[in-house]
Amino acid sequence: MEKEEKAIILDYLPHGYFGQEKRIPTAQAIGTSNFTLLQLVPRKGATFQLKEEVYIGTGKRDKVNYILGRLPGDKLTETSKINLKEFVNNAVEQQQKRFVDFFNKAEPVNTRLHQIELLPGFGRKHTDSIVKEREIKSFESFSEMHERIKSLPDVKKAIEKRILDELEKQEKYKLFVK
Repeated sequence: MEKEEKAIILDYLPHGYFGQEKRIPTAQAIGTSNFTLLQLVPRKGATFQLKEEVYIGTGKRDKVNYILGRLPGDKLTETSKINLKEFVNNAVEQQQKRFVDFFNKAEPVNTRLHQIELLPGFGRKHTDSIVKEREIKSFESFSEMHERIKSLPDVKKAIEKRILDELEKQEKYKLFVK
């Protein structure tokens, strides 16, 4: 799995978490490529702005001193939850090809369940229609999917909801979050 290079700041807690014994400034962030929830500690004298993109790769980091670790979804602040929804919405829009490719390549999880059926609102009939249509020609956009399969639920919203569920809850199968 490739490591995250950049992250978006979801919330900044300049005094750390309430109730922490040693309260250190902490930012809640999400990696831009694998959607990894992280806790970041700023360099001395540095602060973070909400929605700011910061470098977290292996080279010299301007603002991030170190990565405190992964951030459990149930530890997200309310501000983080709001900014996370906006981030996911933008990411799905900007990375549409990645998500359309999911529909072109999705496979069965087991004999009774297909990856597509893990998306909210997508059942066996939708899955069968998608698999049948992609055999004729690969999909190129969300709008093309809706043109070719009239009964399809909102693909973009279903992907957004699934990503948020994978981040905030413990989903057995991960489709988009690594």
